[in-house]
Amino acid sequence: MLLVSCVVNVNVIHGVDVNVDSPPPPPPAAVRLELIHRDSPKLHGQNDETRSVHHHDQRQRWKELHRRDSLRHHNLLYSRRRRDQEKESDSFQMPMNSGADYRNGEYFVHVQVGTPAQNVTLVADTASDLTWVNCKHGCGRNCSISKGRLSSKRAFRADRSSTFQVIPCSSHMCKSDLSDLFSLHRCPTPFTPCTYDYRYMQGSAAIGFFANETLSVDLTNGKKGELHNVLIGCTKSIDNVAGVRGADGILGLGYGNYTFTTNAASEFGGKFSYCLVDHLSHENVSNYLIFGDCSGSENTLSSSKRYTKLVLGGKLRSFYGLNVLGISIGGILLKIPSFVWDENRGGGTILDSGSSLTYLALPAYEPVMDALEKSVSKYERFSVEQGSPFEYCFNSSGFDEASVPRLAIHFEDGARFEPPVKSYIIDVADQEKCFGFVPVIWPANSIIGNIMQQNHLWEFDLVGKTLGFAPSSCT
Repeated sequence: MLLVSCVVNVNVIHGVDVNVDSPPPPPPAAVRLELIHRDSPKLHGQNDETRSVHHHDQRQRWKELHRRDSLRHHNLLYSRRRRDQEKESDSFQMPMNSGADYRNGEYFVHVQVGTPAQNVTLVADTASDLTWVNCKHGCGRNCSISKGRLSSKRAFRADRSSTFQVIPCSSHMCKSDLSDLFSLHRCPTPFTPCTYDYRYMQGSAAIGFFANETLSVDLTNGKKGELHNVLIGCTKSIDNVAGVRGADGILGLGYGNYTFTTNAASEFGGKFSYCLVDHLSHENVSNYLIFGDCSGSENTLSSSKRYTKLVLGGKLRSFYGLNVLGISIGGILLKIPSFVWDENRGGGTILDSGSSLTYLALPAYEPVMDALEKSVSKYERFSVEQGSPFEYCFNSSGFDEASVPRLAIHFEDGARFEPPVKSYIIDVADQEKCFGFVPVIWPANSIIGNIMQQNHLWEFDLVGKTLGFAPSSCT
C-alpha cells in the first residue's frame, strides 16, 4: 500500500501520549489511517440507495456534487465571517478513500475513539478546524443542549468510554482558547460542559460540547497505538451540514491551534500528507493519510516532487493557501489579473480536499475556458442541462487527451502543478466530457478541489510552511 514504508519514532504529540502495545523497545513504526472510497463495503451503513452511482444518472451526480460544494462554500465563508465578528519525528498514517458513490465528493477515514474503542467514520476535511463525532452522552441537564437529530443512525457512546473527559465551561481553555471553535459563554455551573454552536448559513448547525478523548490507531508494524487527550467535539444535534451524509462526523485537518492536524503533526516532524485516489474509484481502492516524513514512498519519485510556499493564517484562517502566480495552457501564460491570486485584495487560492470541483474567480475562469475551447473545437459541443455546474461539454467520441495542451498552475517561487488532463476535462456521461471548472463571482477565493488533486501526493510541512507535491499512483 502507499507510503507504508514511512517510518519515524512514535513519541508525544503536544502532550498527547502515544503508547505502543509491545515490549521494550519496539522498532520505529508509522501509524496509519486508511482513506476509504465511499462505495467501499468497508464503509458502514451502506444501502442500495447510497451505495453506487449508475451510468444513467451520472449527470445528476455532478449536479448534486456542485450543490453540496456550493452549500459547503457558503458555510465556510459564513463561518469565517462569524469568527471575525466575534473576535473583535514519528509518523502515522490513515487510509483515506473517495466519496464518489454516496454522491458526495469527500474522502473518509475509519477511526477508533474511546476506551474501549468504538469505530466511527469521519470526513477528512482540510478546511475544518474541529474534529467532531455524532455523540451520545448521559450528561443530562448539565449539557445545556437541546435535543436534536444526528447525521447518521450511529453515534459514539461517550458515556461508555472510560477515557472521555469533558472540558468544563469554567476552564480557561473554554473561555479563551476554544473561542475560534465557537465555544459558547454559557456557564450555569462550573462543571457544565464547554459547549459549541457551529451555526452556518441556510439553517445548518452542529451543536455539542468539547472533550478530550483517546484515539486508537494501527501501526505499520502490526501493533496498536493510542493518542491520548485529543480534542474532539461531542455533537449531540446536527442539521443539514454539507458533506457529512454517510459519515459520523469530521476529522478536522485545517490549520489551527487545536486541529487534529496541528496536534498530530507537531511531534511527527510537523508534516502530514495524503494522496487521493481517482474520484471514480470503487471498492478495494484506498490510500493513506500520513503524519510525519514520507520521503520513502515507493510509488512517488522524490526527484519529481516540487515545493511551494503555504499561506497559513491571516485572512485565509484555517485554509491552506497557495501563492499562485498564474495559469498557463500549452506553455503560454494566460492574461489573468494579479489581484485574483492576492488574498489581501479579495482573492487568493486554497487547496481543499472537501470540495469536489475546482472553482476559479471569474477573471481567471474566463481566460482558462477560452483557451481550452480552442483545443476541442473540432468536437461537437453539447448543450448543457439546466442545473449542471459545467459550461462547456462536448462529444468525446474519438477524443485524444494528447491533443489537449497541458494546463499548469504556476506558483510565485517557480514551482508548477501540472494535473493530468482527466482531472480538468472530466467524464460526466457516456461519450460526454466537460471542462471541470466552475466560476465564482469576484471577489472570491479560487479553490483547487479534490478531483484536480487526485493521483498526486500532497505533503504539508506546517513548520517550514511549504507544500510538496508529486505525481503518484496512490496505491
